[in-house]
Amino acid sequence: MDLVPALEEPLKKVLGPATAKVMAEHLGLHTVGDLLHHYPRRYEERGQLTHLADLPMDEHVTVVAMVADARLHTFASSKAPRGKGQRLEVTITDGSGRLQLVFFGHGVHKPHKELLPGTRAMFAGKVSVFNRRLQLAHPAYELLRGDAEETVETWAGALIPIYPATAKLESWKIGKAIQTVLPSAQEALDPLPDTLREGRGLVPLPEALLKIHRPHTKADIADARSRLKWDEAFVLQVALARRRHADAQLPAVARKPKPDGLLTSFDDRLPFTLTEGQQKVSKEIFDDLATEHPMHRLLQGEVGSGKTMVALRAMLAVVDAGGQAAMLAPTEVLAQQHHRSVVEMMGELAEGGMLGGADQGTKVVLLTGSMGAAARRQALLDLVTGEAGIVIGTHALIEDKVRFHDLGLVVVDEQHRFGVEQRDALRGKGKQPPHLLVMTATPIPRTVAMTVFGDLETSVLDQLPAGRSPIASHVVPAADKPHFLARAWERVREEVGKAHQAYVVCPRIGDEEEDPKKKKSPEDEAEKRPPLAVLDMADQLAKGPLQGLGVEVLHGRMHPDDKDAVMRRFAAGETHVLVATTVIEVGVNVPNATAMVIMDADRFGVSQLHQLRGRVGRGSAPGLCLLVTEMPEASPARQRLNAVAATLDGFELSRIDLEQRREGDVLGQAQSGARTSLRMLAVIEDEEIIAEARDEAAAVVAADPELTALPGLRTALDALLDEEREQYLEKG
Repeated sequence: MDLVPALEEPLKKVLGPATAKVMAEHLGLHTVGDLLHHYPRRYEERGQLTHLADLPMDEHVTVVAMVADARLHTFASSKAPRGKGQRLEVTITDGSGRLQLVFFGHGVHKPHKELLPGTRAMFAGKVSVFNRRLQLAHPAYELLRGDAEETVETWAGALIPIYPATAKLESWKIGKAIQTVLPSAQEALDPLPDTLREGRGLVPLPEALLKIHRPHTKADIADARSRLKWDEAFVLQVALARRRHADAQLPAVARKPKPDGLLTSFDDRLPFTLTEGQQKVSKEIFDDLATEHPMHRLLQGEVGSGKTMVALRAMLAVVDAGGQAAMLAPTEVLAQQHHRSVVEMMGELAEGGMLGGADQGTKVVLLTGSMGAAARRQALLDLVTGEAGIVIGTHALIEDKVRFHDLGLVVVDEQHRFGVEQRDALRGKGKQPPHLLVMTATPIPRTVAMTVFGDLETSVLDQLPAGRSPIASHVVPAADKPHFLARAWERVREEVGKAHQAYVVCPRIGDEEEDPKKKKSPEDEAEKRPPLAVLDMADQLAKGPLQGLGVEVLHGRMHPDDKDAVMRRFAAGETHVLVATTVIEVGVNVPNATAMVIMDADRFGVSQLHQLRGRVGRGSAPGLCLLVTEMPEASPARQRLNAVAATLDGFELSRIDLEQRREGDVLGQAQSGARTSLRMLAVIEDEEIIAEARDEAAAVVAADPELTALPGLRTALDALLDEEREQYLEKG
């Protein structure tokens, strides 16, 4: 059943081509329905203003404030050498703080006439810092006169909705566009079953849309929000419940390890006992492998909690049962590293069929894009004959040429770096769908796991193996206290003096070409310097504070053989300090590396910093992580870094990370390529709604898997799961 045409109407017809183009390009809005679901981020009350005191840096903001004073300055510049350059500086206030606005050149005339002291207006622009003060350069503004008929109508009601906006389209223009399409809201089809809606006392969808865009009271907003949150949670959980239902119908080969096979021999060789957590998770995995439906399991483990060991035992169990196992890594460096560590852990068991190999052994092959032709041919042959029980590789594993004898288990490492089609292609390589184990070292709060990986069962490894050392983390404020940075380099020298090694991480490589065509905006000019680069940093350190130490670089654009050689030298202890980009973020394991200095740490996300930090303290000596930043004490960036320094608990940090990033698209914007699905639902705050929606969805799907009785829900599902997202969920 199609959506009622009114909501399918393209915006081009309703708003005109120019506005529609900006909405499509910058906000991903194409139809009337899309625009109705573009909800206000917050509301301003006439008498209450946003606090200028807590404006976020580098974000596009809308504030309502009053002009305190305006001054026109003339100055000489390259474009106006005779002192004819003009700059208008306007100070606005809202009682909580003051903010400077600047206009240059020909752009000063209109605001100079309009922004007189005492005028009230809405201002929109990107917050930057100039001369240590916050400012908006060339903001757009809309005067709040409240006298002319049109303005009164537009700003009807005491609550002004503030929409997520872009530099090309201010909040108030979006508001006007929404007023134009609001009558169509009456025709919105309701996805919630009536019994559910009435049982929970939720308002109908058309009413919710009206109240979210034109609330008269705060109660209107609350009604609308709780209704729209339920829509999002429920439709998403129905999509996931249908996936689980479909997966449960698929056949798979049950894989049970032999009583005295490869797995037993491996366990007998282990020089340590598995942690309780590893034993518990292994049991969950083995129980899944023994069933005739494909396992779909997510294994979450803190950095260094021993996930690889659990995954290896699962792979050995499958080989024991006559199948093959494939492990997919996101990068070549990581695939090589996994291959090395698996072969080391297995010893002679990894030399099946070779002289000196164990009777029960199997072959473990590596397959990456940069391998030589002969090695590659041999690896492909070992896979198709079944000689190799375990293959470890990058997405080269997915190419058409790769054939398996009997693929029984796929282990995907660092799920979030893997595209959708890639996992799908690999699943198609088995005679029947193989079992799937997805591993991630990014701790995911329970609700996110229920939302993003809702079609996977979850196992969590939360104990660290014995012998792992604690990591001390400190923030180094390089701008406020330069001597702290000098001390950081001394600490690196001290670690090297104790025969340990160190990493220095930078945000970029440094051989990027500057694009001459790229014009810098006034904000960029006033912005901070570009992020520190690996090549420059390595050079400065080798000539300066780390003179005399062995310093090498590692980054993603190096030739794979060179990368491997650098990693081998570092692992062997021949290099003292490795200056790298985030290529070392996952899976790099050098127990002798004890110190890490992260330059411009404010340029990395919380989870990323936590991942990076997990590369030190992997041996018996304590680890040290120094987060270097030039951001001022009070900035949100510094608070983020303080949070990372204060705890080693990845789950706690992932909560902070999510709260600060305001969710983004939990379904993985980059991977799905589809429209943002969560607009209203906050995964952290709305844990209860998500859990309840999951139960309701499971009941609805169990009773009616095809949703024949709920056309409104089917339509909403189609809208959510436009093709790409359906696939994305499928391969969760």
